[in-house]
Amino acid sequence: MLGTTIWLLSLSALLTAFLTGLPNVQFPTYLNFWSKSTQRLTTTCPQPLTSIDHNCPQLNFADLPDDLKMMRIVVVGGSIGGLMAGVALKRLGHRITILERSPTQLLHDQGAGIVVGGENYVFMLKHDLTRTPWWVDSPYRHYLDRAGNVISRSDYPQRMTSWDALYHILRANFDGMKSANVPNPPKEEHWGEYRHGCGVTRLETSPDPSNKVITAHYVNPDGTPDTIEADMVIVSDGSGGSLHYQLCGKESQRTYAGYVAWRGTVLESKLSPATQEALVEKFTFHHSPALQILSYLVPGENGSVERGNRKLNWVWYNNIPHDSEHWKETMTDTEGNLHQYILRAPKIRPEVLEKQLQKARDVLPPSFCEAVEKTDYPFIQAITDSISSRAVFLEGRVVLLGDAVAGFRPHTAASTSQAAMHALFLEEFLSQYEDGQKGLSEKDAKLYELNALAYAKDMSRHGIEMGNLSQFGNHPLARASAGRSR
Repeated sequence: MLGTTIWLLSLSALLTAFLTGLPNVQFPTYLNFWSKSTQRLTTTCPQPLTSIDHNCPQLNFADLPDDLKMMRIVVVGGSIGGLMAGVALKRLGHRITILERSPTQLLHDQGAGIVVGGENYVFMLKHDLTRTPWWVDSPYRHYLDRAGNVISRSDYPQRMTSWDALYHILRANFDGMKSANVPNPPKEEHWGEYRHGCGVTRLETSPDPSNKVITAHYVNPDGTPDTIEADMVIVSDGSGGSLHYQLCGKESQRTYAGYVAWRGTVLESKLSPATQEALVEKFTFHHSPALQILSYLVPGENGSVERGNRKLNWVWYNNIPHDSEHWKETMTDTEGNLHQYILRAPKIRPEVLEKQLQKARDVLPPSFCEAVEKTDYPFIQAITDSISSRAVFLEGRVVLLGDAVAGFRPHTAASTSQAAMHALFLEEFLSQYEDGQKGLSEKDAKLYELNALAYAKDMSRHGIEMGNLSQFGNHPLARASAGRSR
């Protein structure tokens, strides 16, 4: 049955854990709730999951009661998670304003690939009215030794996309933004509002308990302070912001895991035939002691999924002790500033980049080495863990979403799926909105927090296990690679 198929897809991140040999995976509350909450969607979309040209029914605004007063919802953070919440709740008729602290009209290409989990796929199946192709198929995984020989293969079809492709499609669905990715946004009855350059600093409530309105204080692009009133606030700006600290305190702040990821993309047509044969249209891994590198194809410039125009996305994990000289050398930019979480080209110092390229020549399989060397704009991401002990505040009027609940290590491939799951949960709960309601009902607030935290704890634990096995343990594929390379 199709409903069963999508339920199984929603377990994609957990299946990843199985494939890495991690034992004792259990199915907690959130999966039982998730399977039930998707049944209505899956039974009304008869097209096979392999089809992009789906035609899933959408909300008909004419079905909404004329006298229904919908909520004013402010979403803090306009990346993938915030946009998913904005799109889903806008389609219920709520008035959505997204406040994004990035000062640019468009958030820059984050240069990161995304493994499409089941929750992500279900969300786009239901809510993308542009019908834009947005993923690249990867039919199987394989593992290379140091010489580039295949030492293991598993048939495990997956879909891969990019931050850039998802962002532009979601913007087209949220506020009708035109782009080279989506030149013809869908026609809708009303749009959400997206304000860039607006950093939220704090939330304020009235001393009058009968007044449930929340005032969000933020700073405009020109530096002037401003406010906006809301019936509900969704916090989707990760765990590093001042607002998150105001709500959660120090206990949920990011902690460094002991290693960084060098990341980048390269146009597939720039790769040699031998490297294309090794890496294109497959999910490729190499393990050696204290090192892992992986790659997969993602949509290229302007979201193109045409052969030759796609990009190879690679992620290379390297151990660097925090506060070591190696750390300071790696994370200090061309202007002498020390970065804690991310450092992008062109601010990576030339001597640091050249040192990493030499390491690639010394330790990586030839195909991976070529991909790294031909990347124009790599970046460095410190791998961190964060998890909140709460996801709901002010009696359901403020909720955390996506990375604001938990920041997973990239091994889980679950961050975007978490955001999609949260957005679909909120859509499910607020579709039962009652006139005059402010935020989630007491019952729905408890259920949202229960499921969000269960997912967060489970995935966070698996991410830590996978990362520690890869970078600090005795990974079986690292042993196999060493054995074949002798």
